[in-house]
Amino acid sequence: MTDRTLAPSAAHKALILLSVCLAAIAMPLTFTGPAVALTAIAETLGGSPVALNWVTNAFMLTFGSTLMAAGALSDSFGRKRVFLTGVAGFALASLALVGAHSILVFDLLRALQGLAAAAAFAGGMAALAQEFSGSARMRAFSVVGASFGAGLSFGPISSGLMSETFGWPSIFLAVVALTSASFVIGVVVLRESRDPQARGLDWPGATSFTLALTLFTYGVLQAPESGWSDPLVVALLVGALALMVLFVRIELNSPRPMLDLSLFRYGRFVGVQLLAAAPAYAFVVLLILLPIRFVGIEGVGGVAAGLMMMALSAPLLVLPLLAGWLSRWIAPAVISSLGLLVCASGLAWLSFMPVGGDVNAMLAPMAVIGIGISLPWGLMDGLAVSVVPSERAGMATGIFSTVRVAGEGVALAVVSALLSALISGHLAGEHVREGAQKLVTGDVAGAAGALPQLARPALIQAYGDAFATLLLLLAAITVVTAIVVFVFLGRRETPRDDVTTETTCVSANG
Repeated sequence: MTDRTLAPSAAHKALILLSVCLAAIAMPLTFTGPAVALTAIAETLGGSPVALNWVTNAFMLTFGSTLMAAGALSDSFGRKRVFLTGVAGFALASLALVGAHSILVFDLLRALQGLAAAAAFAGGMAALAQEFSGSARMRAFSVVGASFGAGLSFGPISSGLMSETFGWPSIFLAVVALTSASFVIGVVVLRESRDPQARGLDWPGATSFTLALTLFTYGVLQAPESGWSDPLVVALLVGALALMVLFVRIELNSPRPMLDLSLFRYGRFVGVQLLAAAPAYAFVVLLILLPIRFVGIEGVGGVAAGLMMMALSAPLLVLPLLAGWLSRWIAPAVISSLGLLVCASGLAWLSFMPVGGDVNAMLAPMAVIGIGISLPWGLMDGLAVSVVPSERAGMATGIFSTVRVAGEGVALAVVSALLSALISGHLAGEHVREGAQKLVTGDVAGAAGALPQLARPALIQAYGDAFATLLLLLAAITVVTAIVVFVFLGRRETPRDDVTTETTCVSANG
């Protein structure tokens, strides 16, 4: 419920949107920036390959696993309050990262940063859902999506430039500036709103879900170093499965669950969730793996690597808006599936680009990947919020965003472990696992130290062959996802409550 006795003017709503967008730009900068600067961070703080993997995974884990809880909190305690709390915490954690003196402290602060980002994102998106309605809501969400695209597009190049010029801590100072501006504007222009029927946070559900993802991520990251049969790894993965089963049981028996599992009876809702997960392994993992390859393996400078990454992410600046426009005439299922197929073709093409060759030859397939993923990117948010009443906006954005971001964190952990296993298959020696892990993080010198019997060209070749196989696997998964998404999103059915199929299509089409 929002106090609507005085309807805000167009200028006032524009400032509300600006506040959320500034926070939205900061989030992908926080995600992509450390990937470009990972080599510099490792040189300053040290750390094992597992600890360096947590630089990204700690943020993604807490961000994804607490989004649903943050959505429920925003419905209960107020969207403005949760948004501003998250933005302030985001700024403070970013500032603390500047002074981190060890990789352990750095990883813990990254986890806190993810918690704050979840509150800011869930609160901000739920606030927009209350302030905007109909086609205006779809346009507002599209602008937020474009803001994420801007952060993804300019994050690598700006991070590389700041890291090489002022040092890697400057990346987080830029985040402080963006989130501080977002906070100040939000304090002034945002109005408080909440769900009058909300019953607070589902603590058992939130705890079991977060712990399940934590144990799973920890187990997958530890497996390449210790082996999949290691007792600790097995215990972590079994524990994660048990906690996920417990989470489902808790949600099924809750009178007002954090995750409304009954929604999965609708094919279109399932299709939206599959669509939300698709960019994780078709696109997002490359935002981390490619900078590491460029800087650590290919020997490209940070600024040059950032410029190259724009070929992958720049299409997100324009094409999501074009996809929304095209959806007036073409079904979202067709646009989304076609985009995923284009993305898969780019992944397959990129697999033929050898390590040590002309890195500029990689730009064309990277652009194809970016173009393909941009088409569903512009439709996902609008499709997600159209399946529930606006009063449950926090829950709706929480479910969709959790699948999206948690999927990204899980995909990154799984793909990193898979790349390490593929590299190990091309190596021989006593410390193969250690050498493979170091290659995954771009540390060729460390890999050479672990495997002194292998020359540098052999290590590079092993990495290149493994990377090519990984890309082909990702392409195959993306093709299958495109087919499934087309089938599920193309269904005609009556959504829940007061939302009709016709309303869903209108909202999705903007």
